[in-house]
Amino acid sequence: MYLLNSSVRLFALSTTFMAAACVAAEKEPWQLAQETEVWEPVPAQVSFNKAGVPSDAIVLFDGSGLEAWESAKDSSAGPWNIKGDVLETNPKTGDIRTRQDFCDVQLHIEWQAPPEDLMEGPEGQGRGNSGVFFQERYEVQVLDSHGGETYPNGQAGSIYKQHIPLVNATKPLTQWNVYDIIYRAPRFDESGDLVSPAFVTVLHNGVLVQNHAEIQGPTSWIGHPPYEAHGCAPLRLQDHGNPTKFKNIWVREL
Repeated sequence: MYLLNSSVRLFALSTTFMAAACVAAEKEPWQLAQETEVWEPVPAQVSFNKAGVPSDAIVLFDGSGLEAWESAKDSSAGPWNIKGDVLETNPKTGDIRTRQDFCDVQLHIEWQAPPEDLMEGPEGQGRGNSGVFFQERYEVQVLDSHGGETYPNGQAGSIYKQHIPLVNATKPLTQWNVYDIIYRAPRFDESGDLVSPAFVTVLHNGVLVQNHAEIQGPTSWIGHPPYEAHGCAPLRLQDHGNPTKFKNIWVREL
């Protein structure tokens, strides 16, 4: 009886496969192709303005004002200078930060180091030093690295003191540099323990210099402090005492 039932089941299964094969053979190629087409959800359409800013972006600076920014010292109006469509650090006045908090983002920012005669020296960290901080903690370095030498994990495109850029894509002093950065914020559990670190991908002048690099903790000049639980927080631009310039800053929340 068991063998008979097994034979019946095998026969039924074989018949099912044969029937399915026949049905497939009867379909046209375009019908088979349709079976793997996915029609929903439909991605939202993004358009671009004359400056190339996508329609779903938050414009942080386009030359019209510093309403999106404040002093990192006391939350007063941003103390940096606007010259045309360019934002320039006002040395010794302190960092500025966005009034809005962010977590995961795509950031576009253009920057230019100052002329040679306004730098602190021919070498090292005084060549237009600044930085882009995500959640006010994690820095992508801004520095003229086309000229003077410095430690590679502190040059332009580095995750400061953590990751050396894959290549040096810095343009000469008279030219503008462009960062397009994808940032994924760290995750913490309800107890404040780290679940997933932050990650950053950096395109410098269209060249990949950080490829989903794992951020090891908050940026520090000395040592390597551990992660501490936090939520979304502002983007921050550093005043390192050099007259570094920025323009065309926008961000997309991810």
